[in-house]
Amino acid sequence: MNPLMRAVLRLFAAPRIDMRQDYAKVRRLQRQLAARPIPRFRSLDRRIMSADGGHQIPVRVFSPKERRREDVLLFFHGGGWVTGDIESYTPACATMADLTGCVVASVDYRLAPEHPFPAGLEDCARVARLLLEDPQRAGISDPRRIVLVGDSAGGNLAAVLSLMLRDEGGPAPVRQILLYPVTHWDHDPETAPFASVRRHGSDYRLTDTEVQDYMELYVPDRGRRQDPLVAPLMSKDLSGQPETLLITAELDLLCDEGEAYGAALAEAGNDVEVHRVDGALHGFITLPRFARPLREAYQHIDAFLERTAPT
Repeated sequence: MNPLMRAVLRLFAAPRIDMRQDYAKVRRLQRQLAARPIPRFRSLDRRIMSADGGHQIPVRVFSPKERRREDVLLFFHGGGWVTGDIESYTPACATMADLTGCVVASVDYRLAPEHPFPAGLEDCARVARLLLEDPQRAGISDPRRIVLVGDSAGGNLAAVLSLMLRDEGGPAPVRQILLYPVTHWDHDPETAPFASVRRHGSDYRLTDTEVQDYMELYVPDRGRRQDPLVAPLMSKDLSGQPETLLITAELDLLCDEGEAYGAALAEAGNDVEVHRVDGALHGFITLPRFARPLREAYQHIDAFLERTAPT
């Protein structure tokens, strides 16, 4: 990214809205933006009953124009656990289905602050358990074909879910794709252990103030934020995790913690690939199909799916 473009993007980084007060406005704006004309796609809306029978979890299933793989990508959207939904992520999921040749199932988990931790995680876990236990629900016979995928807060949910399912001892995913995930709890530039928070925390697409606001809304109890189910990098046991593709964005304050999680997974004996997309901003998976960061990320995703496909 050239210096002029960086300077322009910094202008748009401030002043920022107060996410704690304006999250509902952000949700509405995201839905309006997602309603713009997009290429035709095929989707099917489903609902899965929660484990306690108290609510239904919407799931939107996207079919690619040409199905080249049997894999089903179980997708958890970003948005700081507070914004984002299957409507606002419909363009990104339609793109994901077409560029990978896979069916994509997008989970509309409950959002904070109305439903703080662990509500959204429980919804994701409910859908994942059902599909892994009975892959016929996803139209496949092999549970190894179910790949967890998430971006940002959704990447956090995918990583945490893999830890949960390992500990439960039941069916667990064998592959996961984590896109610029949140893996740590501290994003205060004064105390955060990662240089990228200080380097990019007031720039570009996402600021440290926003991330801290999201964390306060998602986990109001400050004492729980170091729980590995909130911050997986805090886990003392990262063994037995799925084969992992972890992609970070160079100009993202989450870059260093994402790569630190990849290194920690590898140190624990897991098969991990980590790729940094140079010049990329946080949230690039939602860019138009012609965007270079998106194309580069999907080159890595395509190669990972090809390399790790069950035989």
